[in-house]
Amino acid sequence: MAITKAPDKRTYQSTELRQSATIEAVVQLCAEQDPATLTTARIADEVGLSQGALFKHFPNKNRLWESVAGWVSEQLTSQVFREADRHEHADQALEAMFLAHVGFIVRHPGIPRLMLGELQKPGNGPAKTIVRQTLARYRSKVVGLLQLGIEQGRIAAGIDTEAAAVLYLGAIQGLVVQGMVSGEIASLEQTAPRIFKLYSASFQEMTNDPEK
Repeated sequence: MAITKAPDKRTYQSTELRQSATIEAVVQLCAEQDPATLTTARIADEVGLSQGALFKHFPNKNRLWESVAGWVSEQLTSQVFREADRHEHADQALEAMFLAHVGFIVRHPGIPRLMLGELQKPGNGPAKTIVRQTLARYRSKVVGLLQLGIEQGRIAAGIDTEAAAVLYLGAIQGLVVQGMVSGEIASLEQTAPRIFKLYSASFQEMTNDPEK
């Protein structure tokens, strides 16, 4: 009776490394060109694979895009939420989250194009669904912090938290668009604190407490 060899652990590691390298290559390439024009041949060339080898790791382009969207979702939310969770006061958490998000975009300038490209596609493919769920989760995090800020007395009571969350995301998106237009994405980290200061002025109560 033939004995079936167990899969070589190194094969799994190699596959995981190839998949990770491919995902990161897609994110990088999206900073250089429209994601809609990005071909599997270009992606394969970037990571030093043939198209056939690329499809051994990702059965088709849709599966690749789904994996990329999943990576973006996990990286963005874990890094940004982690910064927010370092702070006890909600207004400080919101600022840390805002600055961390902008920093994430500066390090990965292809991500806004990638996410916007998915949202513009017709239908509800897996990658688009992941992007929409990520944005919904992000918005919920912001709403939760705004509500906490009201409870803590750090944010003015009676504000429309849903509208404030939309404005929060809109401020980040507007900042990123301006960076793309000017071609100076790297400068966004210097501009972000000023933008957040203007945003926070709309919901913070004036106080004489120096810690606020």
